[in-house]
Amino acid sequence: MGDFSNKNKTMTMPSTTRTGAPGGPRLRRALGLRDLVIYGVILVSPISPTPFFGILTQRGHGHAATTILIAMLAMLPTAINYGLMARVYPSAGSAFTYVGREISPVLGYVTGWGMVMDYLLNPLISIIWVGQQAHVFFPAIPYWLWAALFAGLSTGLTVQGIKSSARANIVMGAILVVVIVIFFVAATAFVLNHPHAGAGFFTRPFYDPKTWSTNVILSGTSMAMLTYIGFDGISTLSEECDNPRRNVLIATVLTCLIVGVLSILEVYAAQLVWPSSEPFPNLDTAFTFVAQRAWPPLFAVVGLALMLNLMAIATAAQLAVARLLYGMGRSGALPSFFGAIYAKTQVPRNNVLFVGVFILIGALILPAVSGNSTGYELGGNLVNFGALIAFMGVNAAAFVRLYLKADKKRWLNLILPLCGFIICLVLWWNLTSRAKAFGLTWMFLGITYGAWRTGGFRRNLADFDVAAETADS
Repeated sequence: MGDFSNKNKTMTMPSTTRTGAPGGPRLRRALGLRDLVIYGVILVSPISPTPFFGILTQRGHGHAATTILIAMLAMLPTAINYGLMARVYPSAGSAFTYVGREISPVLGYVTGWGMVMDYLLNPLISIIWVGQQAHVFFPAIPYWLWAALFAGLSTGLTVQGIKSSARANIVMGAILVVVIVIFFVAATAFVLNHPHAGAGFFTRPFYDPKTWSTNVILSGTSMAMLTYIGFDGISTLSEECDNPRRNVLIATVLTCLIVGVLSILEVYAAQLVWPSSEPFPNLDTAFTFVAQRAWPPLFAVVGLALMLNLMAIATAAQLAVARLLYGMGRSGALPSFFGAIYAKTQVPRNNVLFVGVFILIGALILPAVSGNSTGYELGGNLVNFGALIAFMGVNAAAFVRLYLKADKKRWLNLILPLCGFIICLVLWWNLTSRAKAFGLTWMFLGITYGAWRTGGFRRNLADFDVAAETADS
């Protein structure tokens, strides 16, 4: 047993310590650029548009590929700003640290609290979907048992350490790539072996003059932005990668581009196999029906791939939220319990286990609270609520740091943050009223807690110097 202090707070725990303590264990710098890119692609998902492909096709009047392309271009300013801010503050706190250091500690805390909701719900909704799908495949085993199994598996992989999680991500990513390649081959063979009318058949998924409408495309693009949610998780690993000031920026942009290109090709191939003029048997499972038409065995293969994909997302997201909670706990914004590092594996084990318990409980409760069979739709909207708050915060922090405080004013450092902020604000404003109600309730609880801790925010809630000093050392 030993005592480890951080200013006015003291914590006594076996084999754990706050990173800010002199000589204490720190997060391990074990990730290279390749690891960051693989982690980012897995977290965002190389087949990210497939769960909502049917809805996207319907909303965009057949222009699903176009909306995903526009969404990628729209999200790149925010991705670049995340990478640029990670150069300035290579810290596990991510947007929480950027906003807290550049604008104000109070707004940094509010941003971090919104991120916590996003990061907690991302693995939760993944476990819900995987558990429900496994129950469909094996109905004799109850859903709650599947949820417990997958929540335990995700927690077990994450708690082993950063390199173990990276190796698991590589395996999961390789399997998904194989499935994507098989789908592309099957779709190509199907198109080549079936008649189609004229060259317009190949351009219609991007532009169909009969159904094109600017308002329709913009509406579809709002949905297509879901393809890229999660890329910001790369910045939470800044303290665990070598050369973070270079690699986080490159990995963040590469992740958006790789996922974007793969998603566009997947959706384009799917629309060639199943033209938008034909209705889907079920919008929620539209992509699996497309895969079945391309090659019948792919119906089960794609279903299993989606399970694997969401399981990989759950593991990667659990890793990200553990680091975010660690950054907030280390600085004092959250109780010291969250700012501890387990010496043996050099991971914030308290946070990983806490998130694991939260996932399990939430996977059993959220379906009932949401009023539908899975709770996936409500959870997904709430993920976007928290993510867009964080995105707006990072863009605002980038504007302050890179433009207002810069000795030399560069127009690019003005345009990128403003574009990123406005895009995210429009998307946030157009969330469902139910998601806003739940999200604002979460924000109210967090702000109330912060005000109670600081006597109405008259005292500093977080010490951002701790994060900055640790990250640089």
